[in-house]
Amino acid sequence: MEIEGQRTDRLGVLLDQFDKARETAQVRLAGLSDEEYLWEPVPGCWSIRRRGEAVTPRAFGPGEWVLDRGAPDIPASEYAEVARQAADGMTVDKIAEDWSVSVERVREVLAHTGEPEPDETPVTTIAWRLAHLHFEFAGRWEWTFGERRQDPKLLVDFTPSADVALKRFWASVDRLRNSIATVTEEQLDTVGFSQYPHGSDPDDPFISVLAGANLELIHHMAEIALLRDLWRARFAVPR
Repeated sequence: MEIEGQRTDRLGVLLDQFDKARETAQVRLAGLSDEEYLWEPVPGCWSIRRRGEAVTPRAFGPGEWVLDRGAPDIPASEYAEVARQAADGMTVDKIAEDWSVSVERVREVLAHTGEPEPDETPVTTIAWRLAHLHFEFAGRWEWTFGERRQDPKLLVDFTPSADVALKRFWASVDRLRNSIATVTEEQLDTVGFSQYPHGSDPDDPFISVLAGANLELIHHMAEIALLRDLWRARFAVPR
């Protein structure tokens, strides 16, 4: 259905949201330099680094440059999701496998009462945030519309060049968006239509997967926009 040029069907609403977020992000990323792309505003940042220079235990990538990634854990923001998984009948062993953590860690989360303490998460560079989005979008395409066999962590060759990274990123984003535009109403409601292995895609209806992907794009691009603002202001003289 369409009202004054705007789609009101479920897929149309999600695509319009995605398109607007993409357009805003592309404007905000115009003129990104290599120096800004790799800028580490505080000590201990996660970024992309040459293989052998990574500062995290699970850094990954198929080429010379890898993406920092820490030890697996369940962040405080996901405690409620773990509780939902258990309430829906998922075993502790399966939850542990899903989050790549120990059974003891899952039991600790399920036994937690009150508000969880905020996570001490690392600050990440623009390069890290773009690379994170890129490998997720590339992996989701492969495991939804592709052959569903390639490891998502090996699909993106990370690069220290902001220009090259952006060209590759937008191409991957557009490929996924164009494939999503072909999805039927039945497929939107199909649980496991996406088999992307790094998340709950196999257990969710595809419309929920799409809503989550939109949120991922929006919130990471908002973070990148703020980093760009801080980059421009870093040498400003206080008044």
